[in-house]
Amino acid sequence: MKFDFHTHHERCGHADGSLRDYVEAAIREGLDMIGLSDHSPYFASSRDHPEPKVAMAKSEFPRYAEEALALKREFAGKIEVLFGVESDYFPEHAETYRRELSRYPFDYVIGSVHQVHGISIFNKNRWKALNTAQRIEVKEAYYGLIARSAKSGMFDVLGHIDAMRANFPEFGDIPAERAVREALRTIAESGVAIEINTSGKTKLCGGWYPADDLLEMALAHGVAITFGSDAHTPSRVGDEFAQVARRLRDIGFREWAVFRQRQRVMVPIEA
Repeated sequence: MKFDFHTHHERCGHADGSLRDYVEAAIREGLDMIGLSDHSPYFASSRDHPEPKVAMAKSEFPRYAEEALALKREFAGKIEVLFGVESDYFPEHAETYRRELSRYPFDYVIGSVHQVHGISIFNKNRWKALNTAQRIEVKEAYYGLIARSAKSGMFDVLGHIDAMRANFPEFGDIPAERAVREALRTIAESGVAIEINTSGKTKLCGGWYPADDLLEMALAHGVAITFGSDAHTPSRVGDEFAQVARRLRDIGFREWAVFRQRQRVMVPIEA
């Protein structure tokens, strides 16, 4: 089975193409399942569209859902279209997000930590003035948020769990293994999957998320895994799926997760 659960489109303001473009790209790539999972709006903001280059407007979200569900019906029999979303995790606004997301019949919800201490995880400048102790504190805070997101019960998948190294490749060398392992234990206990996300190749780190050492720890802790390209252009749908499958089998994984109606099913990794 070939699938991709992490895709974006033009509504988020930093991706290209329509939802239909991603479905049609998935068919060309021979996928069995394609997940539509654009960024959720900033539900807790008093404004409709506070970050036009980051996420869609709150008023646009019902139209996103309507279009995704229409495509699911239209393409039935050609490809299985799954209705998903990538939701930010802000602990102080968790109940607002929980309430808003509960209004829609998602097949799955990806939970992603995109900010630590109010700064984007992709901001490489945050590290410049920090000493070693401060860098450790930031990394521990990041994995603390990831652990809390797993325990929240809001999500089926956690997105790109080491994406803080995207534009700061030295992130992996910051010594915070205890926090990382505690997050992985929590993820496993919570029954949430993580994704292997091939978009890291487009960043300074130049590789997938998570890195191999973290994947090995995830396997040891019994964490389930799935696949997402995090495509922001239709040409990246399913990007490096076969290579990921082979690498996961090399590490020791034998199955990965697919989702329907918020239910997880484990299927063999065929490499």
